[in-house]
Amino acid sequence: MKLRNLIYILLLGMAAMLWSCANIGSPSGGPRDYTPPVVLKSNPAPRSVNFKGKKVTIQFDEIVAIKDQQKKVVISPAQKEPATIRSLGRTVEVIFNEDLIPNTTYTIDFSDAIEDNNEGNRLDGYCFSFATGESIDTMSVSGMVLRARDLEPMQHVMVGLHSNLDDSAFTKQQFERISRTNDKGEFTVQGVKPGKYHIFALNDMDGNYRMSRSEDYAFLDEIVVPSVREFTSQDTTFTFDHRVDTVVTATHTEYLPNDILLSMFNERYTPLYLKKAERVSRNRLFVLFSAPNQLPELNILSPVNHADDWYVMERREGNDSIVYWLTDSVLLKADSINVDMRYVKMDSLENVVAVNDTIVFQVRRTNAEIKAEREAQKEREDIEKEREKLIKRREKLVASGKDVTEIDLDIKALAQRERAQREVLQLTPKKIDQLDVTDTIQFALNAPIANITQSAIRLERMQKDSTWMRVKAEMRLVNELNPLNYMIQANLKPEEQYRLHFDSAAVCNVYGVANDSVTYKFKVKSLDEYGYVILHVNSGDSAFVELLDANENVIRHERVTDGTVRFENLIPAEYYARLVIDTNGNDRWDAGNYAEHRQPEEVYYYPYADKLRVRKSWGREETWDIYATPLNQQKPDRIRKNKPERRRDSLERRETKNADEEEDEFGSNAFGRNTYSGNKYRDYQNGAR
Repeated sequence: MKLRNLIYILLLGMAAMLWSCANIGSPSGGPRDYTPPVVLKSNPAPRSVNFKGKKVTIQFDEIVAIKDQQKKVVISPAQKEPATIRSLGRTVEVIFNEDLIPNTTYTIDFSDAIEDNNEGNRLDGYCFSFATGESIDTMSVSGMVLRARDLEPMQHVMVGLHSNLDDSAFTKQQFERISRTNDKGEFTVQGVKPGKYHIFALNDMDGNYRMSRSEDYAFLDEIVVPSVREFTSQDTTFTFDHRVDTVVTATHTEYLPNDILLSMFNERYTPLYLKKAERVSRNRLFVLFSAPNQLPELNILSPVNHADDWYVMERREGNDSIVYWLTDSVLLKADSINVDMRYVKMDSLENVVAVNDTIVFQVRRTNAEIKAEREAQKEREDIEKEREKLIKRREKLVASGKDVTEIDLDIKALAQRERAQREVLQLTPKKIDQLDVTDTIQFALNAPIANITQSAIRLERMQKDSTWMRVKAEMRLVNELNPLNYMIQANLKPEEQYRLHFDSAAVCNVYGVANDSVTYKFKVKSLDEYGYVILHVNSGDSAFVELLDANENVIRHERVTDGTVRFENLIPAEYYARLVIDTNGNDRWDAGNYAEHRQPEEVYYYPYADKLRVRKSWGREETWDIYATPLNQQKPDRIRKNKPERRRDSLERRETKNADEEEDEFGSNAFGRNTYSGNKYRDYQNGAR
């Protein structure tokens, strides 16, 4: 019995094993691959000399791909005929399409363009070099490029060196050594000879490796002198129980300068010329220049019978965009207006010259506009004919002593039709019902104003007994440059109710169109709805601070006075602060100019975003040392737009990162990180290392 049971158990066990072997399951893919491709060999070998070929091959330990090579891979010296770069399985080939320069060091900087084909793990910062002569140049200079206006890291822009220290080299000669910034805005120019250099950054839109004034660029005033130094560091290895195992002293080589900061800007240079001159509607002439200009002179040749004051001007600051609102009836009726216009422009040598052009401003109307105009004219004619008939009928009824009530109703209805046809000046405020204490009542009109009867405009405040008391108010232009934007200038008090009334024809535009009677009611918010921010800064008083929202729109703009800037009555929200050293005192940020050796005005960000969160009935008062935080770390990550790409191997870095390590905003740890102080143009000398 026992033997039978034993055999039975063995048979069951064997059956179970056979079933499990026959059951097909999904095989495990194993752990995720976080390892970037590894270079196995190359032809020529790295840092070879006397290279005479035209092709470089680099072999890796796995199949690779090249991503975004146009913006990431750069060969130095620059190639007139771009090299052919391709991946073939586990091999990357670089084929030169022009003869190599004798006795020259070549570098092929791949940045992070090489990645494995399956997981997309990138080989970061890979650079291959060789020489066509007896020796190879091994020095390098490195740093970062930030956009001057907002401290954004400039990704994939060119950085180049000139040993020719003449100012004209940047505009007339190709760079001798080049590199590109990575997605953090960092760069390293390699294969540099000992010597003295000027360094530049350039968003080379035309691909000629030279600066054009219309391109984004940056320059350093000081001369860069590459150098090398050695330093030692101690590395510690630990046992599995976290005890010190071995302390190893290592010697390292450092290439200097390695913390150059280039502030990139665009000087907004555009050759000055007339872009457009047209009649955009029957009552408007439009003139557009390519850049800010002086006001042109317009002399009407025909029609000749026109008034001297034939227009009202609307223009943008800088006079690059000008609208002439026609006010003379002769010109309004004319389908064509011939004008002699005197203005300035640049000639082929970029000299500013005065010219005279005869311009024909022709009315251009669409079929829909013509049809609508005809229908409106027919409606006016029909109303006039019907009115004449009704008046004659009424006269007959009155003469015969009959009741005219019914016909009076018809005449009244006709008048309503006529009013519907009549154009009315609309006075609709941009914001109404509830105003912030910092608001003004503003109106955007569709034509310039000819007359305002201030006494026919009444602003009243509600009293405690619910009666209304008139408040001193005046309707006036917001900006003298724009005749369409008006405001009600008045002293509005918090937590008060108001009403604004316009009598009929209180406002009349240049075409005789007036407003109908209209009343608006609104309330001003309480001061308890707001907070404040006070910043004590060490910038000096030749500066201003812009308070920004999450999209970097400027909410407020205040100058620094006695080291302090105050922002009162702020709507509860999260704010950011940007400070500008206003060198020329014009109350706005100004770009630089290479020809004048003028750097862009310096910009700093308040780095502690959480400290500028405003709540109701509550404020913040902070001290801001604009030099305390390295410049490349000042801009809060929440509003930074040019962020590094997220790499797949970052998951592994986060999983294996020591708990004591603290990542900076770009994901690199703090040890050994290059930083850039507030002194933007001498950082590489001061060496904030």
